[in-house]
Amino acid sequence: MDLIKKYGDLIKKEGETDPEKALDLIRFGLRFKNFTEKHIGTKGLPAPYETLFMSTVRSVLRALGKPERSVWSNIFGPFEIFQCFDLQGVSVEALATFLSGFGIEDYFIDRAEAEGIASTLCSYHKNFMGGVYSDVLPTPAYAVTTTTVCDGNLSSFRLASMMRGIDLTVLDVPHKWSPEGEKYLAGQLREMTADLERITGRQFDINELKAAINRENESKKYFEAFLEATKEICYPNTLALNMCMLFATHLNIDTQETLDFFKALAEDVNNYKPYTGSRIMWIHLQPFYDEVLKEIFNISYDNNIQVFDFNMDYMGQMDEDHPFEAIARKMIDSRYNGDFSRKMKFIGDLMDEYRPDGAIHYCHWGCKQSSGGVMQIKEVAAQRGIPLLILDGDAIDRRNSHEGQIRTRTEAFIEMLGNRRR
Repeated sequence: MDLIKKYGDLIKKEGETDPEKALDLIRFGLRFKNFTEKHIGTKGLPAPYETLFMSTVRSVLRALGKPERSVWSNIFGPFEIFQCFDLQGVSVEALATFLSGFGIEDYFIDRAEAEGIASTLCSYHKNFMGGVYSDVLPTPAYAVTTTTVCDGNLSSFRLASMMRGIDLTVLDVPHKWSPEGEKYLAGQLREMTADLERITGRQFDINELKAAINRENESKKYFEAFLEATKEICYPNTLALNMCMLFATHLNIDTQETLDFFKALAEDVNNYKPYTGSRIMWIHLQPFYDEVLKEIFNISYDNNIQVFDFNMDYMGQMDEDHPFEAIARKMIDSRYNGDFSRKMKFIGDLMDEYRPDGAIHYCHWGCKQSSGGVMQIKEVAAQRGIPLLILDGDAIDRRNSHEGQIRTRTEAFIEMLGNRRR
């Protein structure tokens, strides 16, 4: 950890005077991490997860190494279409997470606030905007965001695209599915595709999009097989890898690499044994850096994170013969789109299906959705007799993490689950 801190301090120092050199240090750090994971690995980590982590790092490296071949988006963007133009889609949440991985989020968050960004804004967006203001984050070819879930997206994307002089598409996602709503959103996706043709100089091939959706459907089948197995089998993971899974379930879900990963995951899970400890359902974001929570949950057979809701927001099969309509349907039917009752039902259904021993809801700083709806989620859990631990913190900014309080409350919760299980 001292080495990471020193390296992060070096990046911050260079960021003040030479943003390009700071970016080079970030790229080198990512390449080094990829090398060590490939040749040394993490003890006790299943092989498919090793592959996932390296794939995630490579995706971010592609976005930072060839920004002219990348797109800024959020995790609910139409990544299938970006792939058809050989563009690496990368979400601002992913960029913020990787900056935090170097321990440099404080520099970027402070920079954003110094430029007038509100301190109450989600720290993912402040971290990202600090990277934009400092010129450490390179300029992509294009930017796309949606009106889904997060109200911070619109302001951040509009400001970032204006500062960098790039085209921005805001996809207006209807709150509820209807034939008219699907047609409306599909029309926006077609307009966005025409913009990408103009920007990249590459002609769109609808057969490429159909093939991408076919791979996505196959990936979901393997993912469902894996999830079915984890109802009984304990498959160890880490907080960081649960977040990395967002690349497999969202950003890169239509790629062959992701299909190979999910196939390996569905096969490998059968090499593991049934649960002997507590099964945990995690709701909302995971603070991957938190040493206390890493101690308790990383590669743990005693306290296994069985379910992470963000990776399961849309599991439906898609109609590859009508790809634009299929992507529109997926975006509209995401469990995080629309009013909060949809999320409540989604969480309740997951609890009914997986029957975890307990659930943890992490209220991330600046996220009105997670903090505002947590008591309703608590009622959903109480109706099913499932204990719910509510943690307040910051999934990005270490300065907002109250380690002592988190340790005391989480350890007491875990002990209580153990007593109930016995």
